[in-house]
Amino acid sequence: MLNTHDVIANSGITFGTSGARGLVTDFTQDVCAAFTVSFIETMRLSFEFTTIAIAIDNRPSSEAMAKACATAAEQMGTQVVYYGVIPTPALAFQAMELNIPSIMVTGSHIPFDRNGLKFYRPDGEITKQDEQSIINGQFSFSSLTHLAALPTDSSAEEAYIARYVSLFDTSWLKGKRIGIYQHSSAGRDIYPTIFEQLGADVILIGRSDTFVPIDTEAVSDEDCQRAIDWTHKYQLDALFSTDGDGDRPMLADEKGHWLCGDILGLLAAKALNISALSVPVSCNSAIELSNYFDFVFRTKIGSPYVIEGFSTLNDVYSSFAGFEANGGFLLGSDIEVNGKKLAALPTRDAVLPVLMVLFNARNSSVVDLLQALPSRHTHSNRLTEFANDKSRKIISFGNSQPKKLLQKLKLEADSLVNINTVDGLRCTLANNTIIHLRPSGNAPEFRCYIESDSKQKAIELNEFVLTQLSSLDMMELNNA
Repeated sequence: MLNTHDVIANSGITFGTSGARGLVTDFTQDVCAAFTVSFIETMRLSFEFTTIAIAIDNRPSSEAMAKACATAAEQMGTQVVYYGVIPTPALAFQAMELNIPSIMVTGSHIPFDRNGLKFYRPDGEITKQDEQSIINGQFSFSSLTHLAALPTDSSAEEAYIARYVSLFDTSWLKGKRIGIYQHSSAGRDIYPTIFEQLGADVILIGRSDTFVPIDTEAVSDEDCQRAIDWTHKYQLDALFSTDGDGDRPMLADEKGHWLCGDILGLLAAKALNISALSVPVSCNSAIELSNYFDFVFRTKIGSPYVIEGFSTLNDVYSSFAGFEANGGFLLGSDIEVNGKKLAALPTRDAVLPVLMVLFNARNSSVVDLLQALPSRHTHSNRLTEFANDKSRKIISFGNSQPKKLLQKLKLEADSLVNINTVDGLRCTLANNTIIHLRPSGNAPEFRCYIESDSKQKAIELNEFVLTQLSSLDMMELNNA
C-alpha cells in the first residue's frame, strides 16, 4: 500500500495560485491517484457525496491523468462522471449544481510539458486550508495497475451553454461578426454555439491540433498582430478567445486590440451593476478611479484569495464579484440580468465578462466604453526559466530595501512614494507609475507588472525592468 502524503511529498508537484502544477513526467499514475484520494478524503470531512466529476483540457497528457484520477476514485467506492474536454467553469458550474466535488485536469496557460489538477468543493474552489489537508493527508491506497474507461457525459457542456444563452430574450448579436480564435482551448467547440444562438455571424480562426500555451496576462506580439490582421481581414466587430482551460478570456475590440484582463473585468462588472469587488493588488487602479463601485477590496494574487475576499463583502453588499488581471471573472453573489436570475459562480469564467461587455456596447462600441475610463494603462510580461529561489531573494531584498533595489534596476529610487507587499513588491513612484515584481506561483517565472499613464510607457518600462532583472548581479545583491 502507498501513502498519499509520501507520494505527494516526493512528486515534485506543488500548489500554485490555481491548483497543483508540475511537469507531466512528475504526474505519474500513482501521483494522480494520491492527489485524488487525499482530495476525496478531505472533502468527506465536510460533505456527503457518492460521486465526483472530472473533465480535461486539450493537453496531450490530460486524458491519461484523468483516467488515473477516475481509477483511484473508483477504488474508493466513489462513482465518476466524466465530462470530457470542456472549460473549467463549465465543470465547476455543473458540479456545484449537482453538489458534488470535481477535478479539472489542466495546466491552464503553462507550457504543454507541464500539467495540473484543479480541485473543486461542492460549493466552489478549494481553500488554502483544503490544499494543506490534501498535501498532508495520511491515507493509504493501492498502486494503480489498470486505468478506468471514461465514457463522456455531455450534460455539463449543455448546461454551460444554457446558463448564458437563457439570459437574453433577443438575438442581440444579429448583424455582428464575431471571430473566435480557437487554437487548443478547451471551449473551442462550445463558444461558437453560444455566439451563434445569440445571433452572431461566427468566424472560426486559428484552430490547432497541437497545444498552444496562451497566457492572457502576457499575450505574445504574434497574437497581438494576429488580432489586428484577423479583425481587418474578416471585418470583425470583436475577436474572442481564452487560455487553455477556458477560464481566462481574451477580447479584442473593433480595431483588433486585446483588452487587458482587468479592464475587461471592470467593464463587465459595471455592465452587471455590481456593487462591490474583490480583486488582486495587481489590477489596474482605474477600478477605483472610475467610481463605478461602492467598495473595492484588494487581495493577494490568485482566485482563492479573491474568493476569500467575498466573505468581507457578503454581509454588506447586495451584489459582489471579483476578477483578476488575467481577465478571469468570478461572480460571488446571485444577481439579476435582464430580469432573470444568474446564479453565483465563484470561480474564474471567460464567457460572462465578454458577453456582458459586448451587450453593453451593442448600441455603441467597445472602444467607446474604453474611452470613458480613466487613462491608466498596464502591461505585464515575465522572465521564463527564472529560478524560484532567485525570485524570492530579489523580493526579500526589495521588501527590506526597496530604494536600493530600484537603484540596482536603474530606476528613479528617490521618487518612490509607496510600497505594497501584499503579494510581491509593488512600488508607486511620484509620477503615479507603478512597478510590481512577483514570482509566479505556477512555474519558474518572474513577473513584472507596470501601470502608467500611457500604454507605450508601460510597455517600454516593462521591457526595461525585465532586462535589468535578467542581468541582475545576485552576488552583489546578497552582499548589499
